Amino acid sequence: MADDQSRKAFIIKHMNNDHARSLSLYLRAYCAVSASAAQSPTLEDLRLTDMIISARGSRYIIPFTPPLASLSETRARVVAMHKESLRRLNLSDTKVTSYIPPQGAQVIGFALCLATLVGYSRRANFEPGSLLYDTLDLGARFPGFTEFSVKWQPWVFGSLAGAHAFEAVFLLGWMRLRKHGVKIFSGLWWTWMVLGFVEGFPAWMRFDAEVKRIESEGEHEKST
Repeated sequence: MADDQSRKAFIIKHMNNDHARSLSLYLRAYCAVSASAAQSPTLEDLRLTDMIISARGSRYIIPFTPPLASLSETRARVVAMHKESLRRLNLSDTKVTSYIPPQGAQVIGFALCLATLVGYSRRANFEPGSLLYDTLDLGARFPGFTEFSVKWQPWVFGSLAGAHAFEAVFLLGWMRLRKHGVKIFSGLWWTWMVLGFVEGFPAWMRFDAEVKRIESEGEHEKST
């Protein structure tokens, strides 16, 4: 009995000191608690049948299914629950903490996308009197291109901006930044989102490469 109490106290202390994120994930995955309400969790009690976690003034009971045969099974069970929580929440232990800028040919692609978005942001850019038109003498030097741009400006800008917005918001923001621990509206989030909107798919391809690099070098967070 004394050994069990000592083991229990050690597990509770260890979880509270080193695995607060896991406790928060349990609340979100098993109790449908929001991310904000699951902040600063504390493991209050551990039993063979369940564990009691408190957060933001509320207490939650998370059952062990099936119950533990002994406290020695705790580690394997909480690790399994951590992984299951990640699966349910579509999250990852691999956390991206920096922006990866374009390199090589991607720099050219970024510049072209930026120039297209800025140039086609309004039809007047391709008409006499605009800085772009007068500086490049578009009417005299590129009459065909100018005529095309005046006619199709809304379509070109709308198509490119729409496609890049989808890629930035869903493919990058939702499927990648959120999953890999980039806090929404943080400086890093804005950097990825804004520059990702300009660039399009190469941004999230670099993000995927960074995730693979972190995982290959063993830098991801541990669940045990």
